[in-house]
Amino acid sequence: MYKVNTVLLPLGLPDYTVAMAFSTPAEFAFILNRRLERLMPILTPSGIVMGFLFSPVFIHLRPLVPWLFALMTLSGALKLRVQELLMAVRKPAPILYFMLVARVVIPLLVFSTCSLIFDADTLSGYALLFAAPTAVSGFIWVSIYHGDRALALAIVLLDTLLAPLVVPGTVSLLLGTQVALDMSGMATSLALMVLVPTVLGVGANELSNGKLPPRVSPYLNVVAKLCLVLVIAANASPVASQIQLDNPQVYLIAALCIAFSAFAYVGAKLIGKFGRLPREKRVTLFFTIGLRNISAATTIAIQFFPAAAALPCLLGIVFQQVLAALMGKALMGQDERADPDA
Repeated sequence: MYKVNTVLLPLGLPDYTVAMAFSTPAEFAFILNRRLERLMPILTPSGIVMGFLFSPVFIHLRPLVPWLFALMTLSGALKLRVQELLMAVRKPAPILYFMLVARVVIPLLVFSTCSLIFDADTLSGYALLFAAPTAVSGFIWVSIYHGDRALALAIVLLDTLLAPLVVPGTVSLLLGTQVALDMSGMATSLALMVLVPTVLGVGANELSNGKLPPRVSPYLNVVAKLCLVLVIAANASPVASQIQLDNPQVYLIAALCIAFSAFAYVGAKLIGKFGRLPREKRVTLFFTIGLRNISAATTIAIQFFPAAAALPCLLGIVFQQVLAALMGKALMGQDERADPDA
């Protein structure tokens, strides 16, 4: 029996949770993971601060980043089932709306605007940021606002599987010959970090008939959160010396990251209403379009582009979870929430 009152009090858990005694490590890991999820708006910027302040330390983790990222992807993929993808594909309108807004409208808007302002290196960072696949963390927000979780999982799975083709293809189409692109290298890196662990996770879930995730996910979820912080810190370390806080362009890049991300949420809200989708599907589109796997974009930027390309991605990580909370409250607030028992 765990002495939760001494272990969990420092985490700031409510009294009724602290008073409980857990008979298994899995129950403790589940509570710890829930607490880490609430701290995500703080954890992700903390990774950047750590990478900047302790660059000589975290830069040594760079060779491990693809493996840490693959573990993060595996953690999310274990929750996915092929049946959920098939259910969503039978009514493909929401998926098509997602592809239209997230893969066509937003990247074109970002590129057409930023090409008037920035050089090719910074422009490539924006292209990567908004070409990145949707974030697995979107499922958390969809659950909070009682959206269509099956549709969310289907979009995450489909967009992740297509990432090795979509991300290099989008960047190549937008940038053309402005920068030298290692298309095969980007595709291979995304396949190893995203595609392979996704297939392994979904396959393990299917082969175990859904019995494996409850056994390993409580622990793997906690490890994935810690891996995320390490990946962000490792990706931030090589560009720490490139960022000059007295340079006004840094703040311009940050402001545009916030503006474009906010526009993505607005676009998702509008496409849901335009398509006359049920409330739960509008919620799903809202968060899957608004959130992106920025850690993958940052890793690709560090591996295949100049240091300046990583700056939009790093700044995007700082604001993403906070912006999701604010935009969700503003545009998908109490009037959009449904009774979970309804």
